[in-house]
Amino acid sequence: MSAFRSTPATGIRTSRSRTVRRLGSGVAVALAALALTGCQDGTGIRDEGAAATTATPAETGGRNDTQGATAGQQGTTGTPAPGSATTTGGGKTGTDPAKPKGSSDSSTAGERVLCNGSNTAVTVQPVARPLNHMLITVKNTGSKVCDLTYHPVLRFDEMQWAPAARQETRPQAVVSLAPGESGYAAAVLAAADGSGEGGTTGHRLTIAFQGRTPNSSGGASAIPPLPAQGVHYDSSLTVTYWQQGIEDALGS
Repeated sequence: MSAFRSTPATGIRTSRSRTVRRLGSGVAVALAALALTGCQDGTGIRDEGAAATTATPAETGGRNDTQGATAGQQGTTGTPAPGSATTTGGGKTGTDPAKPKGSSDSSTAGERVLCNGSNTAVTVQPVARPLNHMLITVKNTGSKVCDLTYHPVLRFDEMQWAPAARQETRPQAVVSLAPGESGYAAAVLAAADGSGEGGTTGHRLTIAFQGRTPNSSGGASAIPPLPAQGVHYDSSLTVTYWQQGIEDALGS
């Protein structure tokens, strides 16, 4: 009875072993064939691997490919140099308002110009108070806003020297005159204590205007009429900076 039961068991195990070996051989043959096919067509066996992933904005610092391309197209921009053309809203180009102008004749419509003898009316008037002062008035007779820069440059007759400017009268900003408005300066003709020298009487006065930089030309000069008796001055002659009001001009 024992011999009868053991024989089928041995036969079953032997059959299973043969089946496993056959399956293993079949798999090996299939793999070998697949490898051979891959080598023949030059592509090899492709490993599909994991599905490709796309970087998120968080992984790229919040910048996606579209933003990168846009940045690359835009490139870098610099700051325009002073006086150069600048772009304003609507794609229009304008000129830096700080760009110096040699004279009002070189300005175009809509721009500020320099006040000078060609677009102003200039008058002078000696005053009783303060003592030895002469008021200089400049009225804008043009159609554009004009700037009175720095201080007037005075020359009586054939004077060979330029009166100094009183630095304590320098304003906080350039004096600008709308059409019809006036600006002022004062000439201190002589020292109140009589310390001046070489006193003389001037019969012709030329007033020069400065440009956007000190001592540059601001355009045409003015030759305002003087009183018939002339104007007395001495070596202490000085002049104030241009002022917006009469009090500021005469208060120095």
